[in-house]
Amino acid sequence: MSDRLRIVILGLSVTSSWGNGHATNYRGLMRALSEVGHDVLFLERDVPWYAQQRDLPQPPYGRTVLYGSVTELIETHEHEVREADLVVVGSFVPEAVALGSWITTEASGVTAFYDIDTPVTLAKLGRGDHEYLAPELIARYDLYLSFTGGPTLERIEKSFGSPRARAFYCIADPDVLYPEARALRWDLGYLGTYSEDRQPVLERLLLEPARTSTELRLVVAGPQYPNDIDWPGNVERIDHLPPAEHRCFYNSQRFTLNVTRKDMVSAGFSPSVRLFEAAACGVPVISDHWTGLDDFFTPGSEILVSASAAETLHLLASVGEEERVAIGGRARQRVLAEHTAARRVRQLEAYVDEVRGARSSSGPRSAA
Repeated sequence: MSDRLRIVILGLSVTSSWGNGHATNYRGLMRALSEVGHDVLFLERDVPWYAQQRDLPQPPYGRTVLYGSVTELIETHEHEVREADLVVVGSFVPEAVALGSWITTEASGVTAFYDIDTPVTLAKLGRGDHEYLAPELIARYDLYLSFTGGPTLERIEKSFGSPRARAFYCIADPDVLYPEARALRWDLGYLGTYSEDRQPVLERLLLEPARTSTELRLVVAGPQYPNDIDWPGNVERIDHLPPAEHRCFYNSQRFTLNVTRKDMVSAGFSPSVRLFEAAACGVPVISDHWTGLDDFFTPGSEILVSASAAETLHLLASVGEEERVAIGGRARQRVLAEHTAARRVRQLEAYVDEVRGARSSSGPRSAA
């Protein structure tokens, strides 16, 4: 695609990475879209919990505008939405059902739902929870861009009527995330917001090893952890870690841990943004196992897998320095080849072309 696209994105947040993995992904995507000449407007709901924690209040790529309500957004940006070549609504956007109904009716360009939380979304729909997406809306969006691939894509099309469910995995920005020589402060680290369903795995794969081998140095970074967690003395705690500090954080570890949410494990084919971030830094990852993991990294060669405290301890003790560096290097090359923001831009352009091609064959889209 050589055309310059006018793109409007309604996302959870691009200005604040506090307590969410959406912002770093949107930042990388916006930057890459802008670099190849696309015009990008990001619309973000102004909410107090992000207003107090804005680590990038004015992104230096595209345009970012905060809005206070659905009514304000429609009054202020109706023309831009109607005339855009592509309008994207992200998961967990407040009042996104009302916004999606309006957008899929009024927008003349391609419309897409961008699900950064696909298994969580489908689980919510199964419970009748339509917080940000209603089942009938799925068929109205031209595209369903999903952080989860594999059989879930077929389910979205067959069970919910999406005309095109396409894998659109998270990204790592190699201009920001890369290997650098630093003193190794920790043997194993973990970066992630507290999640009740992830905590038992974090306990098993990091905290239990810490209690068993007190000579290890470990770290857990991320907000919202309850005060009653019994942190071993050799586990350092960092609350919020801004994206600008992620590269330093990863490069200060011998290994980093990836822990996957329960719904993502059940669905499979759901890599996390932290997984790609660490790999982009050339830091070898020890991950829990989930179906589809080997579609992204080759176990034993590009990633290490652990199911228990004993396996984690064995990996930390048995993988020598040369092998450790080689594993991290191979993982980085895989990310650079398949999971950069530039690669996602090319995929997005191809998906837009696909919708346009279908429309030219069948005539203009009409809202359901």
